[in-house]
Amino acid sequence: MSEKFKAVVIGGGPGGYVCAIRLAQLGLKTACIDSRGSLGGTCLNVGCIPSKSLLNLSEEFHKVKNLSSKGIEVGEVKLNLNKMMKNKDKAVMILTKGVEFLLKKNKVSYFKGVGSFKTKNEISIKNKEKKEIIISADKVIIATGSVPVSLPGIEFDEKIILSSTGALKIEQVPKKMVVVGGGYIGLEMGSVWSRLGAEVHVVEFLENITPGMDLEISQEFMKILKKQGIKFHMGHKVQTIQKKTSGAIVKTIDKEGKKNDFDCDVVLVSVGRKPNTNGLNLENVGVELDEKKRIKTDKNFKTNQDNIYAIGDVIIGPMLAHKAEDEGIAVAENIVGQSGHVNYNTIPGVVYTNPEVASIGKTEEQLKEMEIDYKKGKFSFMANSRAKAIDDADGFVKILADAKTDKVLGAHLIGPHAGELIAEIGIAMEFGASSEDIARTCHAHPTFSEAVKEAALSVDKRAIHS
Repeated sequence: MSEKFKAVVIGGGPGGYVCAIRLAQLGLKTACIDSRGSLGGTCLNVGCIPSKSLLNLSEEFHKVKNLSSKGIEVGEVKLNLNKMMKNKDKAVMILTKGVEFLLKKNKVSYFKGVGSFKTKNEISIKNKEKKEIIISADKVIIATGSVPVSLPGIEFDEKIILSSTGALKIEQVPKKMVVVGGGYIGLEMGSVWSRLGAEVHVVEFLENITPGMDLEISQEFMKILKKQGIKFHMGHKVQTIQKKTSGAIVKTIDKEGKKNDFDCDVVLVSVGRKPNTNGLNLENVGVELDEKKRIKTDKNFKTNQDNIYAIGDVIIGPMLAHKAEDEGIAVAENIVGQSGHVNYNTIPGVVYTNPEVASIGKTEEQLKEMEIDYKKGKFSFMANSRAKAIDDADGFVKILADAKTDKVLGAHLIGPHAGELIAEIGIAMEFGASSEDIARTCHAHPTFSEAVKEAALSVDKRAIHS
């Protein structure tokens, strides 16, 4: 007889393990299946966490190299890339082991192997030695995440043609790197290798980087990255990537039909991600997919099969770890009859470059398209005393509020600690706050958060420090 569970989660990433823990907290006998061998999914193993480690370490390296201009004299600064990579790997190992401990603490059964459906209630688990066990469950939650997308006819070898995974494991700093795609991941990894000494070129088909981001922020972002030495080639379509004995040639064509070749050591192809649903045997149980191969669900994350649910990157919505986590908690609570809910209007997005970029709610372009009358408040970090004191004053805060009610509709930040500052706006929006509510809240001085207060004051043209 197979072991029986009340709930089984397929996938141990941020959505999956959080969902499993919440199900166990709610009293359900729960199992979590993960094929990687270490929990945390893409985010923890080959995504958010290792990239943030390298972003931080490369920034520290860059700062130390430039300390003499601030009155701190240091000797020769040398890069030990091997040690830097070991530091990154250590952070990942500690955190993955931490997630494993959390499952154990909450009495979640953890199975290492590839999970797939035999029937609606039976899950096959095959380990690396192809040994199979079968468990059964009343409810099954699919949380298998996403995988990088390549360009047609171009395959990742993770040595010269890289996905985001390969970009985290480069063994020596390339002289020249081409990043195909001007989205979050490409710009983060491009900035890492640029700071470590690579000449970085970004090739983007569209006219602006970070598609979907507020246009004013996007334009300021590219201006700052250019100042840091990253070169941009907008309106360029990649035709082919030809590998050489060492390196590659990226062949492109621009909007005017002019062909351009980029000779480089490595190419990071960062053009998006797709749902990771292969191998689940969804066809065995009749789970419906949409035209983008995402799993179709209702508002309670239930598929067309009564006992099967899906969350995170395999369903519609932004492919973000925190979105998956919130969905994991919501679906667990819905399964036991509570009212789990995710407010998709207040999911922040953050780019962890230097400066950071953060957005929440509507952009100006969306508000115009929706014909919503709005007011805008804006405040530059150049006028923020904390930012100026530490010589980190690039960027600004922008708050958008309803013209009639003053309710905050969105906020867009570029500047120091933007990823942390956006949380204040998130709380304000969750409670339906007005820009005046933020403006009348006392903020400590001197802090970066005062820029948020001043932007809120600016909505009604009453900023004090600009």
